[in-house]
Amino acid sequence: MAKDRIGTGDPSRTLELLWREPGRGGGKGRGPKQGLSVDQVVRAAIELADAEGLDAVTMRRVAERLGVTPMTLYTYVPGKAELLDLMLDAVYLRMERTDHSGEPWRERVTAVARENLELADRHPWTTALTVTRPPLGPGLVAKYEHELRAFEGLGLDDVEQDAALTHLLDFVQSTARKAHDAAAAERDSAMSDEQWWAANEPLLARVFDPERYPVATRVGSAAGEAHQSAYSAEHAYEFGLRLILEGLAGLVGETAARG
Repeated sequence: MAKDRIGTGDPSRTLELLWREPGRGGGKGRGPKQGLSVDQVVRAAIELADAEGLDAVTMRRVAERLGVTPMTLYTYVPGKAELLDLMLDAVYLRMERTDHSGEPWRERVTAVARENLELADRHPWTTALTVTRPPLGPGLVAKYEHELRAFEGLGLDDVEQDAALTHLLDFVQSTARKAHDAAAAERDSAMSDEQWWAANEPLLARVFDPERYPVATRVGSAAGEAHQSAYSAEHAYEFGLRLILEGLAGLVGETAARG
């Protein structure tokens, strides 16, 4: 599926809706009052995405969930593009933010990674969104402020702090998205990875030449035996996070050496 892109709606209208006062957000005087709010519309869209995935989120489906007509919904939110921005910012605003003040930097960075992984697990649709021009809503700004603090005091300059956080979040999102894709493949095929490989092993044995690909044979066999599949999302996350922490430690050491 083509990924939905964040930040493609009317920017002024989106920012106006993102920074609305809590509890407000009725129509702008267009059409009849329906007793709804933008908060209710966003909540209904999030519930729909959590239950059925992002493809299920259409203005018609959200309107049906709220018991109103699609035209009524447009008096609260201009369209799906703006709705996606509001949905993402809402889950950012509600996500857990661990108080890691006073903790060593590795624990702080690990906590940020864990919080984002848990967010992706609660709302898998967030990993299907392409975010290149994120609308600066209250949820995103609060999230950014909280997460940057994990990198404070390491001697990194501001650009390096932003880059380190971006790299960490990209890693978590990529890992979570691959885990969701693997789960979807297992669900759609009604077969686990182990069952799929077992079913295709006779064919692979006929066409795959271990003497021609000795390293791939050795490493692939070891990984497959360790994970009981071709891929382990848990191992990929733990190993990747360890590499990021070690790389960051090296950068911190270089910065300290430069004085």
